[in-house]
Amino acid sequence: MLSPRLSAPAGRLGAVFDVFKRPAVRLEVPRLKPRRPADQTLRVNLAEITPEVIPYLGQAAYIQLSIFEALARTVMLAPTVAAKEVLGPASGFALEKHEKLVAELRRLVDESSVVMAQFAPAIEHYNDVVRGSDWYESLTSVYLTAGILDDFFVLLAAGIHGDVGPKVARIVSSPSGREGIETLLGDAISEDATLGSRLAVWGRRLVGDTLLVARSAIHHSGNVRTDEQRIEPVFTELIANHSRRMDGLGLTA
Repeated sequence: MLSPRLSAPAGRLGAVFDVFKRPAVRLEVPRLKPRRPADQTLRVNLAEITPEVIPYLGQAAYIQLSIFEALARTVMLAPTVAAKEVLGPASGFALEKHEKLVAELRRLVDESSVVMAQFAPAIEHYNDVVRGSDWYESLTSVYLTAGILDDFFVLLAAGIHGDVGPKVARIVSSPSGREGIETLLGDAISEDATLGSRLAVWGRRLVGDTLLVARSAIHHSGNVRTDEQRIEPVFTELIANHSRRMDGLGLTA
């Protein structure tokens, strides 16, 4: 049985899935000029829309598990041994993040899997949408979407009271090993302009669905006054970082 501490937020967790019952919304990615250097990125105070800690940890932990699974698939389908060697460590880092987040969750509830399971249907549906039609699209997906989601859950952690927020922020922002993906994709794109054009379009398509996942975390924050004006600076920062990752691949955001 779950610890009683889980009972209060559990009723609100189901609301997140309503987001995924609606048709996916494609969000246009604005051009952000001039782009800010990384150390001057906008800092957003999320104290007013911070999630409750148990659903936050459950969703964040399951997302890291899904990143691990996506990376493991790219390793399995990689066309060369060299590519497998590059991708292997990245999947290990994602699994390590998942395990550390689960350890934090187990400090608060008896059965962490029950908390995570409530997010599984929506996240699995999202994974199906962003998986890609071939290995290069799948690799682009995991690189770009994992970057957006890591950025977002680090931002959200800043609003969690006590020692959990800083600890979780350190876990999610710890090395991901995904730098090798940028090299693999960059080399392939430099050799095939057609591939670059296709992945640029694909990279732009990923943003809307990924921001829906981010929005779902805000929806179960318990703050019913959240509005577009307050959320917009958060997504502006996420899109700016996404654009820098696209630039790093030689793609136009």
